[in-house]
Amino acid sequence: MISIDPAELSTPDVQRWLQGMVAPRPIAFASTLDAQGRPNLSPFSFFNVFSSNPPILVFSPARRVRDNTLKHTLLNCQATGEVVINTVNYAMVQQASLASCEYPEGVDEFVKAGFTPLPSLKVRPFRVAESPVAAECKVVDIISLGNEGGAGNMIVCHVVQFHIDERILDEHGHIDPYKIDLVARLGGDWYARAQGDALFEVPKPARKLGIGVDALPRVIRESYILTGNDLGMLGNIETLPEDEAVEAYATHPRVSEIFEGSADGLEARERLHRYAAELLSESKVEEAWKALLCDKLNRLQS
Repeated sequence: MISIDPAELSTPDVQRWLQGMVAPRPIAFASTLDAQGRPNLSPFSFFNVFSSNPPILVFSPARRVRDNTLKHTLLNCQATGEVVINTVNYAMVQQASLASCEYPEGVDEFVKAGFTPLPSLKVRPFRVAESPVAAECKVVDIISLGNEGGAGNMIVCHVVQFHIDERILDEHGHIDPYKIDLVARLGGDWYARAQGDALFEVPKPARKLGIGVDALPRVIRESYILTGNDLGMLGNIETLPEDEAVEAYATHPRVSEIFEGSADGLEARERLHRYAAELLSESKVEEAWKALLCDKLNRLQS
């Protein structure tokens, strides 16, 4: 592993390391008006949600590294105190990228990138019709992080109105990650698409406490077959299966085949661990635990 002091690097090099490290990053497609009422539209990947009560989004138009100039979006937010943050999905990512070109002041990126402006309800900047979700915002603070090229300017935005395309909702009225099809920025020219195998669930016990990896039996914790992710899943269970459930599972055809086809206890343990890893890949955590605990049962009966 290499170790680098950012103080010894050029700003472009620091930026490359940061953008490669903190990724994928969501994209704020920010729509603003200048003091003369002219539209501006630009994407920013230094962006995230920071509060739900009040609802706060924060994005950061950094000073340009090459000449330390300020971006139009920042100047517009300073002048008007309003912005609409639109989400970017796969169907519009190329147009959103085009809108990032540094057109001269006063040029309308809605026109340049081929987007449709829609009137907002509570702020003056337009929202993007093609965006699946738009958030009308009042700017509550702008925090300058420095005066040199590359320094960020954190724009703290209070959401005052949401606009959500019904087509991206699931049967419960929630945003469906497959339907919204979001994209995100990585380093360089790379993007990520939240679709297909890139999407997966990690159940989190909001009101329960997992036993933790430290509570796993040593033979499981130090397994050369089970991965760190496997151990994390096993440690996320609240209680272990009862002995009766393990005894019943020992008659499972796969477990019986493992015991009958193994030359000794060590081979049986290895095969049980491989079977448990297979079950964990299918998110069958309790069943994986039963399979692993059959090793102890087998040793007691030997």
